[in-house]
Amino acid sequence: MNEFIAPAASWSAAVIETIGVGTITVFALYSLFNAAARMLRKEDSDSIFQELRQLLGRGILLGLEFLIASDIIYTVAVELTFETIGVLAIVVLIRTFLSFTLEVEMSGKWPWQNNRLRDS
Repeated sequence: MNEFIAPAASWSAAVIETIGVGTITVFALYSLFNAAARMLRKEDSDSIFQELRQLLGRGILLGLEFLIASDIIYTVAVELTFETIGVLAIVVLIRTFLSFTLEVEMSGKWPWQNNRLRDS
C-alpha cells in the first residue's frame, strides 16, 4: 500500500510547494507593478509604500501556508522518521513565527487582538 501512497504524496507535495512559490512570486510581481503604476500617476508615495507592503505581506503569508502544507504532506506520507519530524517541527515553527511577525507588521496588532476588539 505504501508503494502507491508515497509517490502520490510526493507528487502532491511538489504540486502544493509549486503553488506556494508561485503564489509568492505572483503577489510580489503584482505588488511591484501596482506600485509602479501608482507612482507613474503621481500618487502619494507613503500610501503606495503601505499598499505595496500589505500586498506583498499577504502574498508571503498565503505562500507560506502552502509551503507548510507541502512539508507536512511530504514528511508524514513519504519520509516519516524522528529526524524528519524534528526538521518539520523546526521548519513549521520558523514559518509560523514568520507568519505572526508578518501579521503584526501588516496590521500593527497580534492576530488574536482582532477578536477581542470585535467582541467588545
